[in-house]
Amino acid sequence: MLTKNEIYEALVTDYTAEGQGVAHIEGCAVFIPNAIAGERVRVRIEKAQKTWAAGKIVELLEKSPHRVNRACPVAKLCGGCDFWHMDYDEETRLKADRVRTCLNRIGGEALEGLPILAAPSCQGYRNKAQYPVSSKKGRAYAGFFRAGTHQVVENPRCLILPEQTDAVKDAVMDYVNRYRVSVYDETAHAGLLRHIYVRRGAVSGEILVCLAVNGRKIPRPEALTQALEKIPGFTTLVLSVNTKKGNAVLGEEFITLYGPGCIRDTLCGLEFRLSPRSFYQVNHHQAQRLYQAAIAQAEITKADTVLDLYCGVGTITLAMAGAAGKVIGVEVIPQAVEDARDNAVRNGIQNAEFFCGDAGAAALELEKSGVRPDVAVVDPPRKGLNADTIEALARMSPRRIVYVSCDPATLARDVALLKARGYKLKNALAADLFPRCAHVESIVTLVTEK
Repeated sequence: MLTKNEIYEALVTDYTAEGQGVAHIEGCAVFIPNAIAGERVRVRIEKAQKTWAAGKIVELLEKSPHRVNRACPVAKLCGGCDFWHMDYDEETRLKADRVRTCLNRIGGEALEGLPILAAPSCQGYRNKAQYPVSSKKGRAYAGFFRAGTHQVVENPRCLILPEQTDAVKDAVMDYVNRYRVSVYDETAHAGLLRHIYVRRGAVSGEILVCLAVNGRKIPRPEALTQALEKIPGFTTLVLSVNTKKGNAVLGEEFITLYGPGCIRDTLCGLEFRLSPRSFYQVNHHQAQRLYQAAIAQAEITKADTVLDLYCGVGTITLAMAGAAGKVIGVEVIPQAVEDARDNAVRNGIQNAEFFCGDAGAAALELEKSGVRPDVAVVDPPRKGLNADTIEALARMSPRRIVYVSCDPATLARDVALLKARGYKLKNALAADLFPRCAHVESIVTLVTEK
């Protein structure tokens, strides 16, 4: 067992799923933030357990050629991004390798390499932001949480966001400080403003501003609206009533203070309505490439019925509708289902149906009612597919399953489960929708061997 506060020399050989460097010292795995594979470092042990430790670089003995100066001045403090200390080539390499390793180690594959859709830009791509708010010495401010804490790190300009998004944040905080709007204290469960949620259409330029509040109203809403109207694209202002304790950003009730309560954007040639709870990929350009890959891998014909589980506002469902005979979308969030149905109407798509419910339960019900999709598309949350969904997919036996994932480990687990039920992996592709951040998307196609 390593000794806390002692300094050791080590070679960084790999990365964790969160993007930290990994070294091995005296048989113990040591996790080191801001390290790059191939670097030799002197590291101070800050936490020591029997089989692992956490450390901090105190000296770079051999620097990686992939190390760069950070473009973001608060990158070491803010928990939003992970890779400003390395070049983009190394970031995409490690992301692709993470997906490949998971599919091999957990999914039972033997992939020698894995392609990745690299992003054309690492800046200004993110179309959604959730700023927590805090206060210090009587002044309220917004930013992002420091890694592993709820300490808010202020950042005048977040480089992965459009300038208009930060302008909204600044306008809201000017209003908060001018009219002495209280900010939420999670320990005391007191104060009004919890989060500033901003969503911007990449094509439309429309901006939705949603304030998560511990209450049902804000003082002087007209003053805030007037300030926001100066920002190009501002379209609507919504309150999200969240009076519960806990980490959830949005509540269940939404009160529209200005505008329609939603915005529009265009993806894959289709127009979508987006409300605060709608799932919509945060990187428009990369999402379009990801969905185009999914459609190509699905190999849909006009005779096919396509089932899209976890469909959100219907982006993949409706994008596949033109090639299919019929598409069916399932989503658990009622507001998203309402948006999906509206999106079908606004795009003149008549061969789409949407159901509200848990993916697993809905899939089992559809299977019992005789639905036999030729192609199934799944895009689950980070926890992956539940047992009911796996079972329903196996019983429906679509010829192809296209699995879009935001977590390589749960993807690989589900690939192994589907392989045990008669499927085999045909294609695998990583996609970087989150440049400078540790998350990576991936897409695989499974075909039945039955």
